[in-house]
Amino acid sequence: MNDATTSTSTRPTRDRIEDVLASIRPAIRADGGDIELVEFDELTGVVRIRMVGACYACPMSTLTLKAGIEQRLRMLIPEVSRVESEETG
Repeated sequence: MNDATTSTSTRPTRDRIEDVLASIRPAIRADGGDIELVEFDELTGVVRIRMVGACYACPMSTLTLKAGIEQRLRMLIPEVSRVESEETG
């Protein structure tokens, strides 16, 4: 994935979000966890993800979500305003 083209692509926003998550996923999997895209609300710019595996119960998951995942998504995809975590149901 070329980060420079992620924010300027004409591809659907959801696909671009999946691309960014795919670039982050190896680091999260290395710690025994994973992330799943639940939804993207085009009106509010809110991305909802689900943290699974070791990430689900990890006390650092909030930091990973805000300082890692949200920051990267907002930097590369201007349509993203916020990232929220959804509990595994």
